[in-house]
Parts: sequence; C-alpha cells; structure tokens
Amino acid sequence: MAPPSISDALIRVRRAGPAAKGGILPPDAEPTKPTIPEASPPTQGTFGKAREQLDDITKAVAAKAGIPTWGMYAIGIGITLLILSICFCCIRRCFRKRRTKDGKKGLKGAVDLKSVQLLGNAYKEKVQPDMEELTENVEEVAEEGEKDPVQKLGKLQYKLEYDFNANNLSVTVIQAEDLPALDMGGTSDPYVKVYLLPDKKKKFETKVHRKTLNPVFNETFVFKLPYSDLMSKTLVFAIFDFDRFSKHDQIGEVKIPLCQIDLAQTIEDWKELQSVEGEGGQDNKLGDICFSLRYVPTAGKLTVVILEAKNLKKMDVGGLSDPYVKIALMQNGKRIKKKKTSIKKCTLNPYYNESFTFEVPFEQIQKVQLVITVVDYDRIGTSEPIGKAVLGCNATGTELRHWSDMLASPRRPIAQWHTLKEPDDEKKD
Repeated sequence: MAPPSISDALIRVRRAGPAAKGGILPPDAEPTKPTIPEASPPTQGTFGKAREQLDDITKAVAAKAGIPTWGMYAIGIGITLLILSICFCCIRRCFRKRRTKDGKKGLKGAVDLKSVQLLGNAYKEKVQPDMEELTENVEEVAEEGEKDPVQKLGKLQYKLEYDFNANNLSVTVIQAEDLPALDMGGTSDPYVKVYLLPDKKKKFETKVHRKTLNPVFNETFVFKLPYSDLMSKTLVFAIFDFDRFSKHDQIGEVKIPLCQIDLAQTIEDWKELQSVEGEGGQDNKLGDICFSLRYVPTAGKLTVVILEAKNLKKMDVGGLSDPYVKIALMQNGKRIKKKKTSIKKCTLNPYYNESFTFEVPFEQIQKVQLVITVVDYDRIGTSEPIGKAVLGCNATGTELRHWSDMLASPRRPIAQWHTLKEPDDEKKD
C-alpha cells in the first residue's frame, strides 16, 4: 500500500475532532463520532473525596451567585476568622472573670494603699471624724447595746395595808400597764396570782381580763398572819396569760420581801415586771393536767374526760413516776363517789383519754366539788399524791372559770389545762 498523503491526514484529523488531539488515527480506522473515554477515578482517601465535594459545592454556589470561585474561598476564610476571633474573646473574658473573683477572695478586707495615698490629707480631713466625737458615739452605742437585751414586760401597781390589831395583810392588785402581747391577735388575757413565799399555802387569783395589755383589776386579798411571821415572807405577784386549750404562759412577776418595807403605813407603788426564774417559774414544779367537763342538766350526768398530764414532778429514784389520776365527787366535805384512771409506767407526760360519768341531779350541781388528784403509784409502799385541782362553785381562779364555763354551755365538753396545786391542802378540805 502507498503511504497516505498529507491531505488525507488532514481530512482524518478534521473528522476525528478533539479526539485526535493526542495522536493520529490509524489509516484503517473509520471516521466515527468522537467519544471521550471515561477516566477511571484515581484512588484517594476520604479527605480527598471531601475536598472534591467541597470544591464542587463551592463552584456551584459561585456559579449561581455570579461570584468567581476565588471570591467564595475568600468569603469562607473571612467567616472562619470571624468565628475564631469571637471564640477567643469569649474564652479570654471568662478567664478574666475567674482571675477577678480569685483576686477578690484573696484581697477581701484588704486596703489598697496606693488609692489611700492618692486621697490626700484634704480628703482625710473631710471624712475622718474627730476623736472626741468618735468616743462619744462609741459610748452611746455601748449604752444602747446594754439596753437592747433587757425585755420590757410591763409594770404593776399595787397597794399594801397591814392591820396590827387583826393581824391582816390586805393586798390590792390595782392595775398593770404595757404588758407584752402573747396571743396571735396582738393582745393578751392577763390575770394575777398573789401568794407568799416560801410556803405558798394560800393563793389568790384575780379575774381574767380579755384582750388587753393594760388591765385594771382593783381586787383586794387578805392574808391573816402575825407581824413577826410576815418578816420572813416574800410577797409575789405573778401575771399570767390565760389560755383555755394550752398551758397558761407566765408573763412576769414582782417579788417584794416584806422585811424591807415599812408596814406601819399604807404603801402604794409601781414595780417593773421581772422575767421568771427557771422554766415555767415557781408555780410549775408539780406539773399540769388537761381534762374536759360536760354536764347534761336534763339527764343529770357529769362527764369527766382525763386527757393528759405533762411535766409532772419526779417521784421515783430513777427520775420518773408511775402516775394515775383519781376523780372524787365531794359534797359537804364527804366523798360521794370516786374513780381512777389506768396507771402509766415510767413517764412524766402520761396520756390517758379516759372518760368517767357521775350522776349529779341539777339541784345538786351547785353543791358538789370535783377533786382531780394525780398520784404516783408505788407497788410496795403507799402511793404518793403529786398534785391536785379542785373544781366547783366554791373554787377560785382557773378552776372556778372552768366550772362556770361548763354550766354556761350544757351538753358541750369544755377542755382546759390546770396547774397542779399542793396535795397537802386536801387534808384541810
């Protein structure tokens, strides 16, 4: 075969088009439509693939936005730098705050000497007080501090008169002022107990004045004692806040040693109330008892429910007691009926909730007395009485009020706390 001419080669190149850029077709190949062979993807890692995808996305976004590819790269770099700078500022600010807090903790109570020096003497003269004024202020503050702990309990006015011929000491409770408020309503229900120490054989009580801090009593009580015996006695005015359903709170007291006053003349004076010595005061050494009374006039039945007692006197060697309660119905000094509760072992705060019923006709209810006695049980020896409460129309103080409230509210149980009194008085009743 004759070698192809130059013209034939040019014709073949034109027909082959771009496919013939790398070389000339063989002479026996037919002129066909040019095809681009698929390039086999080069083997590359995950990072290379991600980079190619990012390049494709960048080119696509740049084409849609009409921005050159290098412009998109510049924008991306700028955004990255902006985010990094923001993160750096946040971290730096956080570390500054921590350092400031640590500095404050370390310098708490310290004084910046440089700032003090910059103030100058002129500023010191304006701010710093005179030493004389400072001393006066310190003394005033000290005096106020001494007065603050003293709690004002009010004051009591009383009058004392002694009759040398009849050997009678007349004690008049006139009034009280500025008593503290012990009730939730901002008031109190005060009454006064009057007795002589150390024996406390005879006690008197004023009426309860409801919801007042300045009660006016004007009640007189008489102690029959020779003048020689009075010199060893101390007259006590104890003011209490009446509470029907709980223990009566003692507001304060006034103690007057009779040997220090002149009973040859009438004495009328005001005294500041003093706080009570010891828990519950002198009047709470035997304990308290709570019980309810209910009277039905039509049926002639008196129901007594012994509820509980607390802070009883320690009667046993171990510092406890075995208390039970005796209920006796008395008439004309004679015991008509008696009943008793169960025994509570080794306790000073027994709980009973036991009910007892007595038949008392309506015409007899004004003539009977109810004696409630707390007794310490002793298996071997004799059971010893701890204290008692006597109720009836001849009673006084809280016992009389409880009895009167029962009669004024028929068919309704009336509960109240009572402070136990010396059981020795029972022999004289």
